[in-house]
Amino acid sequence: MTVKIDELTDQIKHHLTEARAIAAKAEAEDRDFHDDERTALNEHMAKATEAKDNLAKAKGDAGIRAALADLGDGIALNEKKSGERRTPSGLIVPDEKTSLGEHFVKSAEYAALMGTTANGQFGAKQRVQSLPVGYKSLVTGLSDTSAGAFVTNDMRGLQVALDSFQRPLRLRDVVTNGTTTSDTVEYVRMTSTTNNAAPVAEATSSAAPTAPGGAGALVNNAGGGYKPESALAAAKVTTPVRTIAHWIPVTKRALSDAAQIRTLIDAFLRYGLEEELEDQMISGDGTGENFEGLGNVSGVQAQAWDTNALTTARKAKTKVRTVGRSIANAYLLNPADLETIDLLQDNEGRFYFGGPSGVGSASVLWGLPVIETEAVPAGTGYVGDFRKAVLWDREQASIQMTDSHADFFVRNLVAILAEMRAAFGVLQPNAFVEIDLTA
Repeated sequence: MTVKIDELTDQIKHHLTEARAIAAKAEAEDRDFHDDERTALNEHMAKATEAKDNLAKAKGDAGIRAALADLGDGIALNEKKSGERRTPSGLIVPDEKTSLGEHFVKSAEYAALMGTTANGQFGAKQRVQSLPVGYKSLVTGLSDTSAGAFVTNDMRGLQVALDSFQRPLRLRDVVTNGTTTSDTVEYVRMTSTTNNAAPVAEATSSAAPTAPGGAGALVNNAGGGYKPESALAAAKVTTPVRTIAHWIPVTKRALSDAAQIRTLIDAFLRYGLEEELEDQMISGDGTGENFEGLGNVSGVQAQAWDTNALTTARKAKTKVRTVGRSIANAYLLNPADLETIDLLQDNEGRFYFGGPSGVGSASVLWGLPVIETEAVPAGTGYVGDFRKAVLWDREQASIQMTDSHADFFVRNLVAILAEMRAAFGVLQPNAFVEIDLTA
């Protein structure tokens, strides 16, 4: 009966494989089935269906036979076949040439048992014969040298473990985000303005002016009426799109055996791109393939240390307003400097920001949100209108995998690559102030 079940199973696999091959060919060529393909498909599907029905019947017969054997075991009713050895209860003792495991999995009772499983649970009570053996040691799940070695732990928190190596990234949230379809971005950077607007008297003569007046105006001694001239100083800046990328090697076996490793690798590689991008937006020196970061843009204002960190930070905000003619929307501070501000106390020893029993760090400073980032060096901070700094995405982060690197193909290795392309520019440098937080 086991042979018949195997044959029917093979028939089903054969006809389904043939049918899928025909369908795959038509799909690859992006066309409908030919008449002969359609006929063959119908034949294979019909034969597979017929074999499936027969398989169900065969498994049912095996179940009936197993039940009969079970009923006959207790009264030694089972008859011996030629050459068979049986126990007093009627159980078959396999030939010495047949291994215990081989006899177990080839038995009709085992096949019937497998046919009655549903969702990993056995259905009707079945009995499977194995070779009678002596008891030597109990198989127990409590010992690592017994069945306990096969117990798989339910592992949780892998994503949390990965997060422990990552810092929060928030600079993207406050700058202006744009896109580009080119490998260079050309924009206008405002460097200064001169406002000479002034009240002007009505002209009383059509004669040309003869002498310059105050604040850049021309005064016509004969009749006046000339308007003062103001100025805008701008520079055309071209910034190239830069590529940020990194990769790691992984074995194919690790990818196939560890269900979560691909997701973790993707998350790790994507995060690495964003961390380097944030560093470049602040500290990039503009040389080689580096961005021109905020800390190296000419025209950014400076605020020297004054009294304490709170006073210094407030005076920097004023410069954004009065010199940069802008409205600041955030502070950027290193965690060490934010700690210094958190620990500031008044003359009575009271913390300004709640202290140990407070809700946390100074998330708001002088009415502005604080972006805590390690991209800013300790001892330095920034405040400004970050809407006047633009990040242009050329190609957002992507993950690629290949075994074509070096000799990876013959070594069953793959390279997983993360890559992004972007450009960064500061439209108005004096809308930002670099703060010296070192006393």
